[in-house]
Amino acid sequence: MIEVKPLDENDPRRFRVAVSEGGSRTVHEVTMSEATYSKLSGGRAGPDEVIRASFRFLLDREPKEAILSRFDVTVISRYFPSFERDLPDYLGRGD
Repeated sequence: MIEVKPLDENDPRRFRVAVSEGGSRTVHEVTMSEATYSKLSGGRAGPDEVIRASFRFLLDREPKEAILSRFDVTVISRYFPSFERDLPDYLGRGD
């Protein structure tokens, strides 16, 4: 399960993300600028849903323990170049 909690509405926005899976839990702090949010969402989802979808994308590729504890959402593309292209497939999906 992926829980996303907005920590503030500034630019960049900050989120606390908790991932519970297999009897354990990891916690992450993620930032996302307004410009990045607009680019990734295409107006189809709220900021928290973009973060949730980003974590779904990551969890399809690595265990939760391998996800950085603090990062900006833009770094995902450095590790996974298909991130921006594939993200729309993750928006609107359930956990």
